[in-house]
Amino acid sequence: MREQKSSIRQILRQRKDAMEPEDRLKKSMIICRHLMTLIGEHETVMAYTSKEKEVNTVPIITTLLERKNPVIVPIIVREDVSLRLSYLRDFAALVPSTFGVPEPIGSEIPAKGEDVDTILLPMLGFDRTGGRIGYGAGYYDRFLEKHPSLRKIGIAFACQEIDRLPLDETDVRMDHIITEEGIVYP
Repeated sequence: MREQKSSIRQILRQRKDAMEPEDRLKKSMIICRHLMTLIGEHETVMAYTSKEKEVNTVPIITTLLERKNPVIVPIIVREDVSLRLSYLRDFAALVPSTFGVPEPIGSEIPAKGEDVDTILLPMLGFDRTGGRIGYGAGYYDRFLEKHPSLRKIGIAFACQEIDRLPLDETDVRMDHIITEEGIVYP
């Protein structure tokens, strides 16, 4: 299964790399609009801070902050392959950190997994059964194992869809998957 996932990740990276930056931003804005139909007032949302070729979460986080939704972001802890959490109140707090991911290093406002209502997950790929494939390090899978009751929303571009992902017992299915085409799962 490891070789199969590795091969799928390579195909999905190529698909994302083929997208033009302007197209990524346009589709990210559309994904934001679809996502906001699922987020309730005062709901605390854990949102990843995007890297260049991912769904751009700046429009999502901006909209959440404007709506006064509490926003929590993850901080990657390489030593034990875990996520530490911080509230985010301002983009100025973010600096490029582990894997080039923007994180509020030096400006942390500690948060706990129990504070989160909904988590937005980055996905390298997905299928229409709620399956998600990440980048392979397992940071989010470990976090979700400790916090199974969170509502899980995966966001990705439509080109990242795979007919059927090979999933094992540690792979967590999403409650919703959103692309620029809308809510594609369930």
